[in-house]
Amino acid sequence: MPDEAYWETLFDVELILDRLGIDGLVHNVVEVGSGYGTFTVAVARRISGCIEAVDIDPAMVERTRRRAAEAGLMNVVCRERDIVIEGLGVPSDSQDACLLFNILHGENPIGILAEAARSVRPNGFVHVIHWRYDPSTPRGPSMDIRPRPEQIMAWARESNMLEPYGTVLDLPPWHYGIRFRRRQDKHGINEPVRNET
Repeated sequence: MPDEAYWETLFDVELILDRLGIDGLVHNVVEVGSGYGTFTVAVARRISGCIEAVDIDPAMVERTRRRAAEAGLMNVVCRERDIVIEGLGVPSDSQDACLLFNILHGENPIGILAEAARSVRPNGFVHVIHWRYDPSTPRGPSMDIRPRPEQIMAWARESNMLEPYGTVLDLPPWHYGIRFRRRQDKHGINEPVRNET
């Protein structure tokens, strides 16, 4: 991770959360790869329930915990966890949303998407943001492992649990976003997904 102050200049956090539709109607959220807590604190202020912030790096877990405490937030739970090996550690169907921000260039993206889908209730959301597929971005993984939106949508289809909800979102200055909804199956028939314009 780069320096925290610099890192936070790379995101318009409030715009991203607005475009993803994260507001007071959202209750419980699990966040994968919380890092410095850049999004954790902002999400906790918006939602009506609890956010569970998970990261593999103990220093990042501690930093997020400290930021939440400094902000006086009581609805943040921080945990150190390797989700590829251990999963998210939340009950199935327990979350309104799962946040996968800048994480799907790593190991086992299909498995991560499937675990995210497992964690959310039927018709709940898995929100993905990632660095644009553009070598001029100031950070981000190398282009040979950086996923395009079409790749992430293909991975989501392979999870057999997620459908895109709306179109790919522009999240300036450097990101794009995709909202996925966990499928609600009734008698083996998938309900149609309403697209947003």
